[in-house]
Order: sequence, then structure tokens, then C-alpha cells
Amino acid sequence: MISAPGDEAPLRAEVRRVRPTDAARMRALRLEMLADAPLAFLETLAEAAARPHKEYAARIRQTSAGPTNAQFVADPGGRLVGHIGGVAHPTERGVTLIYAVYVTPMWRGTGLLADLVAAVAAWSRAERRDDLMLEVVVGNDRAYRAYQRLGFVDTGLRVPHPTIPTLRELQMRRPA
Repeated sequence: MISAPGDEAPLRAEVRRVRPTDAARMRALRLEMLADAPLAFLETLAEAAARPHKEYAARIRQTSAGPTNAQFVADPGGRLVGHIGGVAHPTERGVTLIYAVYVTPMWRGTGLLADLVAAVAAWSRAERRDDLMLEVVVGNDRAYRAYQRLGFVDTGLRVPHPTIPTLRELQMRRPA
């Protein structure tokens, strides 16, 4: 649990795995994520907005349990304010690939990112995957520095962005 900045009575956010009942709030957060950081995710705001609620609900059910794909959220009791996903790396045994990391602007700089990474790291270790990997768009220095502060190291590997051919991503890793 962490507190939001600037409140007399601090708000608290619980970081936990998504639940099937989170589908509507997760959809709202996903739309916010895409509007705020369109280059960081693998779909457009228009694509996500057009997706029926039942598809969001099915994905949330899938990632709310199980050993290979999980989503975690920061829940202050109303609107969700943070998200992180983890999936077993498709070709590297023992590695969890982190995806769709987001902290709503008001909560940035509060330590919430560290709590989200800690949640996916704990899940990864419980599933016997001892390493975390993520990719950051080259030039997103703010995210790069934030991940460095959390112990991620740039591997030197650069890969094409999966949806925007003119962009490249850099790979970072750390122990879970």
C-alpha cells in the first residue's frame, strides 16, 4: 500500500492480481494508458475502444489466475491507478517478460512502480522464473531511468518496435 501525493488524508492503493470483477475498471485504465502513452503499447486507442466489454472480461479472467500470464493492478478502491503484466517468456525458460506497465500521472513518483514490479517479481519467483525482462522504446528516458532505479540493467540489445517500424526498443533485465 502506498499513499498518493498532496492529500491531507493520504489515499492508499493496494497492489494485487486482477480479479474477474475488475474488467470494467481495467478497460477504463487501458483506454487511459493508450491515450497517455500511445507508443508504449501494442494497440491503438481506437482499437481498444472498439473492443467489446466481453473481450476485456475474458482477458481479465485469463490473467487473474494461472502460472503463465498475470496482470496486477493498483487499486485505491475506485478507479485503478496502475498496471503491470507478466508472461512466461516464450523461448527463455526461467524468464518473465514484463508488459503493459503504467502508472496514472497523479501517482507517478510515489513508489507505486516499485510496488507493481515487486508484485510481478513475487509471482515470477513463485512460478520458478528467476529473471525479469522488459523492453522500453529507445528515447523514453524517463521510463529507462525509472527501471534503472529498480535494478534493471540495459542488456545492449535493440529490437524493432513490434508495431511501429521506425522505432526501436531496448531490452532491460534484472533478477526477480
